[in-house]
Amino acid sequence: MSTDAPHNPQQFPAETALTPLRVGAVNYLNSKPLVEGFDGSRVAEGTRLSFDLPSRLADALAAGRLDVALVPVFEALRQPGHKIVSDACVASRGPVRSVKLYFRTEPARVRRLALDEGSRTSAALSRVLLGRRLGVEPERTSLPLGSGLADADADAVLLIGDRAMLQDEAPFHTVWDLGAEWLAETGLPFVFACWCVRTPLPDGSLVKELERCRDRGLDSVEAIAQREAPALGLTVEESVEYLSQNLKFRLGPQERQGLARFRTECEKQGLLAPNGAAVDG
Repeated sequence: MSTDAPHNPQQFPAETALTPLRVGAVNYLNSKPLVEGFDGSRVAEGTRLSFDLPSRLADALAAGRLDVALVPVFEALRQPGHKIVSDACVASRGPVRSVKLYFRTEPARVRRLALDEGSRTSAALSRVLLGRRLGVEPERTSLPLGSGLADADADAVLLIGDRAMLQDEAPFHTVWDLGAEWLAETGLPFVFACWCVRTPLPDGSLVKELERCRDRGLDSVEAIAQREAPALGLTVEESVEYLSQNLKFRLGPQERQGLARFRTECEKQGLLAPNGAAVDG
């Protein structure tokens, strides 16, 4: 996996500037600024944008059903053919609010961990933090989309996305916001998702469109919050704070350091081999 974010279309062999592309994005609030005003006609006639869970987007990109996707960074790290093509990303420097690990017991006593089925990166981050901090490697099970924490037969449960922002924390022994925990451990931002391809893009038009959308999204946070908050059960104020304070959308030098550190920690915990391949699920 290359973490370069190329902007020079000459880096890719030109095929045709008119090839329609299949683009996949995450249908969570945290990704809305990245696709604000997306216009496929700026790329090529027939270019379309679809939405799905992060884990399913990763599978679709790997299978060739998508040309470009906003994928979990763990997938970008473990798939040798993935290339990051934009400096637009989903990241945090501190509390992220939408990625949380809920403990029913002391973290050091966790034996069974339920992982949100939509997650790949946050699942790996949970295992990194538990292993690095406590030397714990729990048995893992999946928490299906639509299931609540009460449905999970586990000592700890990972939730990601919009539903993590609505969960009552009072019944739990401890709650980790994984963005905050990562910053406390490393002093670095954490990158959750990035735009990746498996095969070269025909030209630079899609990269320009993705970054135009990101910049427009950053200028439209309040409008996005007003549009999206009611359906999520959030206030507009909560949504604005989340998008403008908790999240970062630019893959800068510190974010790249955080990404490299995450790779190293995954290798230390046996989640990635030195060549980037996943060691286990």
